[in-house]
Amino acid sequence: MTQLVKRAFKFRFYPTPEQADELARTFGCVRLVYNRALQERTEAWYSEQRRVSYVESSAQLTEWKKADEFAFLREVSSVPLQQALRHLQTAFTNFFAKRAKYPRFKSKKKSRASAEYTRSAFKWRNGELTLAKMSAPLDIRWSRPLPEGAEPSTVTVSRDGAGRWFVSLLCEDAIAPTPPTAGAVGIDAGLTSLVTLSTGEKIVNPRHERSDRTRLARAQRELSRKTKGSANWEKARRKVARIHARITDRRRDFLHKLTTRLVRENQTVVIEDLAVRNLCKNRSLARAISDASWTELRHMLEYKCAWYGRELVVVDRWFPSSKLCGSCGTICEELPPNVRTWTCVCGITHDRDENAAHNILAAGLAASACGDGVRPQRELSRTGQSSMKQEPQRATAGTPRL
Repeated sequence: MTQLVKRAFKFRFYPTPEQADELARTFGCVRLVYNRALQERTEAWYSEQRRVSYVESSAQLTEWKKADEFAFLREVSSVPLQQALRHLQTAFTNFFAKRAKYPRFKSKKKSRASAEYTRSAFKWRNGELTLAKMSAPLDIRWSRPLPEGAEPSTVTVSRDGAGRWFVSLLCEDAIAPTPPTAGAVGIDAGLTSLVTLSTGEKIVNPRHERSDRTRLARAQRELSRKTKGSANWEKARRKVARIHARITDRRRDFLHKLTTRLVRENQTVVIEDLAVRNLCKNRSLARAISDASWTELRHMLEYKCAWYGRELVVVDRWFPSSKLCGSCGTICEELPPNVRTWTCVCGITHDRDENAAHNILAAGLAASACGDGVRPQRELSRTGQSSMKQEPQRATAGTPRL
């Protein structure tokens, strides 16, 4: 059954000098409004134990515009400023619901420069996008077509550290599920092999950061020799940012191709619930784990399975997938990370990753079919709860940027 989802389409564009100046002013105003509203909310809580609502922040914004000190706020579109207050309200909602940490102030150099325009602040006509306060449409490189008849509901303009400009158009898209298949696959994430499949296939980890590490180190050394704030320092900083952007783009492209293939070929995809944040506390492996980007891999699998009618099963992180013999069910007591093959008491020699992928698949299929307890384990999960869990997927869980 075809489903309608909100989908963001991201394109690169090249602004004119006038458009770049207007957007730069807008980015600065958005950052100022967000930070000042955050400061007002923080002071109200610590001094009066009072929560400031979005309506109150919006009224404060009106007063700021009337003051001579902030007269420049009247020169940019009001919509991105209001959207900044809405984003702050969402951040506080997540904080009070214990889904996120306390909102932080936006930095001029470290935070992402962006501005969000709703339907009243841009004109979409004949495939051309014109933002408020601008007379000419943006020069967008349409690398792929938008869905037929799509009308953007929200437009987000951003500029990355390398100085590249992007526009993201949020549209409603009709996605038809792919034809059903009998395939099922278990996925074990790793470092030498990015993923090992239960079919025995191992996808080599491309290690995008390592391949550009020498170039990155040289650029960072050149940056350290420049006087901070000078023109040459800015050129060197841009060079470092371009290398980081190249690494990020190549990694995202690889993960998109891999996850799309897995979702198309299999009806059921089983993965492990990894605590990536805790794993990154290992100083020896933190850099390699971050380069592997397991969290992004899972995120892509989640929304693609929801889109195309596939089932994603997540196995509990304490399930002993590597230590469990897939033949007799015996659990190996000691299995250091450097041991890649091991022999069970039953005489079978296992490849650590392949065995883990097989066990993850078996556990996921059992949980999907009739719940936990199909194959009793000799070792309970450390949490004392089920060793397998199935997480329901939502088609609207996050809006991926493709």
